[in-house]
Amino acid sequence: MTLSRRQFLRKSVSGLGGAACAAIMQENQSAMALPTASAKTIDGESLQGKVLCGYQGWFRCPGDGTGLGWRHWSRSSSQITPDTLTVDMWPDLSEFDDKEKYPAPGFTYPDGSQAHLFSSANSLTVDRHFDWMRNYGIDGVWLQRFVVGLGNPPNPSPVLDNVQSAANRTGRVFALEYDMSGTPTSQVLDRMMNDWRWLVDKVGITNDPSYLYQDGKPVLAIWGFFSSRFDAALAHQIIDFFTLDKTYGVFLVGGCQWWWRTESNTEWARAFRRFNAISPWNVGNVTVRKGTRYASTGSWPGDLNEAKRVGMLFLPVIYPGFSWDNLQRRPPGTSNIPRLGGEFLWDQFETVAGLGHDMAKVAMFDEVDEGTAIFKVTNTPPQEAYFVDYEGLPTDTYLLLTGEGTDLIRG
Repeated sequence: MTLSRRQFLRKSVSGLGGAACAAIMQENQSAMALPTASAKTIDGESLQGKVLCGYQGWFRCPGDGTGLGWRHWSRSSSQITPDTLTVDMWPDLSEFDDKEKYPAPGFTYPDGSQAHLFSSANSLTVDRHFDWMRNYGIDGVWLQRFVVGLGNPPNPSPVLDNVQSAANRTGRVFALEYDMSGTPTSQVLDRMMNDWRWLVDKVGITNDPSYLYQDGKPVLAIWGFFSSRFDAALAHQIIDFFTLDKTYGVFLVGGCQWWWRTESNTEWARAFRRFNAISPWNVGNVTVRKGTRYASTGSWPGDLNEAKRVGMLFLPVIYPGFSWDNLQRRPPGTSNIPRLGGEFLWDQFETVAGLGHDMAKVAMFDEVDEGTAIFKVTNTPPQEAYFVDYEGLPTDTYLLLTGEGTDLIRG
C-alpha cells in the first residue's frame, strides 16, 4: 500500500524526530501520493475549530503594475542585491507560470539559470497560494493590513481584492489583522477607525461570504498590544471603539506580548483581559529541552485558563522556526531557530491538542523575511547570498504539517 504524504507524516514526525523524518521523506517522496483538493467549504460562522495562517501579502516586484519596486524582497525599491536583500528564504516557483515570475537581476539558481521572485499583487499567485491552502487542508488566513501604510482617505488594495476572490473561489475563510507596528501613537487609532469604516461602508468587506465571524460579529485582529510601546489609555480607546461601537463593532482578537498574564501595570493588565480573544505573540520565544530548542509553550495552560476565566477565547501562535539574518544584517546563522525537520512545528500542534484546544494561528504562510514561512520554499536557492531552506524536505512539507496539525487539534 502506498502511503499518502499526509499518512506518512502522521506516522513519522512525532515518532521519529526531525532528522529521521527528513531522510525517509526525501528517500520516499516519489512513491508517496500527493494530497487531493477538498471540495469542502470552510464554515465562516465561527473562529473556533479553525487554524488560520498569517498572510503578509506584502511582496512586490518591478513590472507588477504597482510601481513599488522590490518591496519586502529588498531594502532598496530600485535594486535587489546580496547587500540589499531582506529575506532569509527563497520561494519555490517551480510550479509558477511565466506571468507570475519576475527575474531577480544578479541572482541565479545553482544550475546557472535565472532566479525569479513573485509579487503578491499578482492575482495568479494569490490564487495559487489559496489553491495550496485548499489542497492541503488549511482553513484560511489572517490578512495583514499595515496601519503605517494606510492612506487618508483609505486606498484600495490589490492584495485584499486578490484574497477576497481567491477565498471565495476555494472555499477558504479570511479575516483582517491590523498591524500597528511603526505607526505614530498619535495616529494609530484614527487610521484604523477611518480604514475600518471605509472597508465596512464602501468595500462591504463584512458582507463577503468568506469573511470570518464569531458570535454573530465580524472577526478583526489587531496586533501590537505591547505595554512597552504605548500607554494603556490608548489600548483602552482602541478596544472601546472596536468592541462597543454599535455600527462598526467586531469580535476583537488582540495580539499582545506572550507574558501578558504577569503584566504589572494594572491598566495594561485590565486591557489584556478586555479582548474577545487573546493571541499572545510567541515567535522567537524558545525553551531548551535536552540541548535542543523548542517553542516555549509552558505558559499556554495558564493562558487558556485565564482567558476562560474572564470570558475570552485563547488563540495560541504556532511557528515553524525562525531566521532574519539578511533583514537585520547579521552574520549567517546568527538568528536561526532550526525547524528540526518539522518537529519544532509539530510539537506545538501536539501541545494545543493536549490542552483539548481546537484553534490556533500559524505564523506565517508567506513570511520569508523572518524565516517563518510554511508555503513552498526551495532547497536550492541562489548561491549569491545566504538562505535557509527546508533541510532537504520536500517543499510542501510544512503545508502538509499544517493541514495535518489542523486535523490533530480538531480531534
